[in-house]
Amino acid sequence: MMKTVKWALCCALFSYGTAASANDIFQLQSPAFGDNALMEKKFAGNADNNPNCTGENISPALVWNNPPVNTKSFALVVHDPEGAKGLGVTHLVAYNISPSATGFAENDLRDGKGYTGGKNTPGNLRWHGPCPPPGSGAHHYTFTLIATSLAPDLPEGLDRDALFGKLKGHTLAAAGLIGRFGQ
Repeated sequence: MMKTVKWALCCALFSYGTAASANDIFQLQSPAFGDNALMEKKFAGNADNNPNCTGENISPALVWNNPPVNTKSFALVVHDPEGAKGLGVTHLVAYNISPSATGFAENDLRDGKGYTGGKNTPGNLRWHGPCPPPGSGAHHYTFTLIATSLAPDLPEGLDRDALFGKLKGHTLAAAGLIGRFGQ
């Protein structure tokens, strides 16, 4: 009987420890849309030279929690793997984000607040909302937040590949969120 009680107590403590640590997972979320949910049209790009950019180019609010303890900066990349007919389109490259930051308010990414801008596929240094062509289905916009061991002093203008080259060997953890949008 005593052996059974000890076993049950051990299992309960193990389960509690596992559940408690699940709450400590590095997470990225948006109050504007759930993971793998459709994003509103207002978040789509707005460009006179692209008829597929039918939105307001509003950048969504993002929040995160439980980053690794030794985080010295964050980087955020938003990428559409279905864009450019499968070659992919990067909509945002942001880095040198303060280790004390816990999110971005709506339009911070569009307005360049709280980060150093890297070059996205359209060639600018800020949020460029989704512009998928009609009939191509709902694309997946992958928001990847990376906790790094690098001081926030990388130079402006790094594209996605150059940023990843700088981050190699300096990443601590990543958290992701997918928003979908189609026309």
